[in-house]
Amino acid sequence: MAGVSRDSKQPANLIYRRLRDTDHQVFPVNPNAEQVEGQRCFSSVTAIPDGVDGVMIVTPPKAALDVAEDCARAVSRVWLHRGVGLGSSSAETIEFCHEHGISVIPGGCPCMFGATADPGHRCMLAMLRLTGKLPRNV
Repeated sequence: MAGVSRDSKQPANLIYRRLRDTDHQVFPVNPNAEQVEGQRCFSSVTAIPDGVDGVMIVTPPKAALDVAEDCARAVSRVWLHRGVGLGSSSAETIEFCHEHGISVIPGGCPCMFGATADPGHRCMLAMLRLTGKLPRNV
C-alpha cells in the first residue's frame, strides 16, 4: 500500500486498515515514515522483503508515477486509487504501466468491494456502474 500516511485519517490509511483487518497481507510504503499504523513502514515497494504480488497506489498523481517506476522493477499489477477528485490516476502513469507490462486498474477503491465495502463505498460502486465509469483492469 503505497501512500500510507503518518496521519491515520488519510484515505490510504483507511484502505490499509480495511485490507489488513480482512486478513489481506499488506505492507505500508512511505519514504518519509519508519512506522505507520503500528507497523514497520517501507521506503519503497522494492524495499519490501520477498516482494509483493501487487501494489495499491494512493498518492498524488506525480508521486504515483514515481511509485509505478519502482513497481516496474518488481511488480506486475497496480491499482491507482481514485475516489472523489483526481486521486492517484493520471494518463502518464497509466501509459507508463502499459509500456512496462504492468496490469493497471486506473481508478476506484478496493473499499467498494467485498469484505472491505461500507455503505458509502457500495453506493459509489453502484453509481460508477450506472454511469459506465467503473474502472476495469486494462
